[in-house]
Amino acid sequence: MTRLIVWRHGNTDWNATDRVQGQTDVSLNDLGREQAAAAAPLLAALRPDAIVASDLRRAAATAGALAALTGLPVGTDPRLRERYYGVWQGLTMPTIAERFPAEYARWRSGDQSPGCEVESLDDLGKRVGEALQDAADAVPGGTIVVATHGGAARQGAGHLLGWGHAVLRTVGPLQNCHWTELRHDSVRGWQLRAHNAGLTTQAPAPAPV
Repeated sequence: MTRLIVWRHGNTDWNATDRVQGQTDVSLNDLGREQAAAAAPLLAALRPDAIVASDLRRAAATAGALAALTGLPVGTDPRLRERYYGVWQGLTMPTIAERFPAEYARWRSGDQSPGCEVESLDDLGKRVGEALQDAADAVPGGTIVVATHGGAARQGAGHLLGWGHAVLRTVGPLQNCHWTELRHDSVRGWQLRAHNAGLTTQAPAPAPV
């Protein structure tokens, strides 16, 4: 059985101020580095066989905390990047609501392609899901930890599970440095085994953008 741990990166200053990151390359802040260091021993105890990360610094640095404990190299894959949020990147949610009210309303309602150059959820799920599948295929029967982003994790895992938008909208966002666990066998395919696993002492994170 193959085990896939889809791990959200640690906190950043943009997370803390509810600023849309998307594919902007924002670094971990002190809290984020502390979160990664605290979560890494829990994941190391799962005896991972491989570590893969988004090439954005916040995910790669999160993966680095686990690599420091396990001695495993970190492979990077740009397909694991967060959703591209177009002209919204770098803006706060109140600013987006003020400047782009129609598109913001569509986004809030669950429209998977709200405009403003925001990547569609279908495209996001497909590219991240393919990256997750490739990471799993590289280590059949192993445990693979993939450090990525909140929205990317949800849509990518949903793609592997075959879940549609209506189901995924009911799945709560990953907290920083928490993870989703998927397992695969040849009979049942991909199965969800855990969601939002990790240390339970931190406050809920803002929306995964």
